[in-house]
Amino acid sequence: MSISPTTLDAQDEDGALIPHPFAALRTIDGLSAVGWRSEAGLPPPKRVVLVDDTMKADMAYRLACEGTAMLWRGDFHNAKLFLQAIARRADHERRKPRKSKDAVEPSKTEIFNRFRLARSQRARTLGMLLIPFDADHGIPLGRAPDVRDACAAAYGTHGAGSEPYVASLRELLGIIGAHEWQKKGVEVAALGARVYPHYGVFAPVRSEYVQLVADAPFPSATLPALAFDIGTGTGVLALVLARRGVARVIATEHDPRALACARDNVARQSLGDQIDVVEADLFPDGRAPLIVCNPPWIPARPATPLEGAVYDFESRMLRGFLKGLAEHLSPGGQGWLILSDIAEHLGLRTRADLLALIDQAGLSVLEKIDIKPGHRRVFDASDPLHAARAAEVTSLWRLVPRNS
Repeated sequence: MSISPTTLDAQDEDGALIPHPFAALRTIDGLSAVGWRSEAGLPPPKRVVLVDDTMKADMAYRLACEGTAMLWRGDFHNAKLFLQAIARRADHERRKPRKSKDAVEPSKTEIFNRFRLARSQRARTLGMLLIPFDADHGIPLGRAPDVRDACAAAYGTHGAGSEPYVASLRELLGIIGAHEWQKKGVEVAALGARVYPHYGVFAPVRSEYVQLVADAPFPSATLPALAFDIGTGTGVLALVLARRGVARVIATEHDPRALACARDNVARQSLGDQIDVVEADLFPDGRAPLIVCNPPWIPARPATPLEGAVYDFESRMLRGFLKGLAEHLSPGGQGWLILSDIAEHLGLRTRADLLALIDQAGLSVLEKIDIKPGHRRVFDASDPLHAARAAEVTSLWRLVPRNS
């Protein structure tokens, strides 16, 4: 393979050439000589070749499918176009009709598993285009944007200044997009304000579950003096409860990114006197008359750490919340479980399974308040999961200890 000369070298004040740390690389077995970063938790690729815009997209797609990573040595803008070209080929391949010996209609679960597998394969293929970074998160490529703040927000400042590194361009574009969300925020109608999601924290773009918490009647005619928000994420539900007049809200979270995000959003809304964001795995100490939880809705194993906000493996968070709810409720209190039934439509959990978990925890259902989602995927017939999304209902389950 012919590789063009590197464009990463620089000159000092006297015009002398300063070799870039990656200048000597051509084809290497892995990335042991340089740093490697992957927020998805992926291991460094075993084989890396250096490429620029003389590489044909068809060849790049074949290399990526074979597991060969490509370290880009040309213009940054061209690298984005190159990634788009690889993505078009990946999507075209995915849309090809597949002949099957088995004419049996796949089950809902099989459709979901195929969907996740296809997404995983696409992500792995597109993740094979790498770009270099300086130790301060700068990108030594022509027309490269200044992404140092975005990368510091995602990767942190730990290790900054120690060594250059490489990372997936696809991951970088996700980091840039997340940083823009963090700067601009997401408008939450039920809150009447913007919430600012951090990288790796699930953004409240599904407004219907927030609206449920904003509208549901409190357990008694008087405002609860205390509420727990379990697994607060961005802090949006804690903010809604505080805006509704709850005197004190304790919001728990165990993920460091989510803790920082929730605290940031509480400070932005000047609600630090009402909301305490504490590190805890589910419940804080004590009891409360109202305990709210919006666990991940799909009981499947997360493929990456960043999927933990969507997938609740073996329903662990759901089970933990239900199991501990009664002992943390004050007399006469309620637990509000906010949960979509998407898992039922994907064949991953039945309604009977959910009701059994509630019963085993010694709880009774006082009421279930439903709302239909209105996000764009509900109306996208090309989505492989369209049937499940179109049938989906999000509910607020008002739970009380049995015989209370």
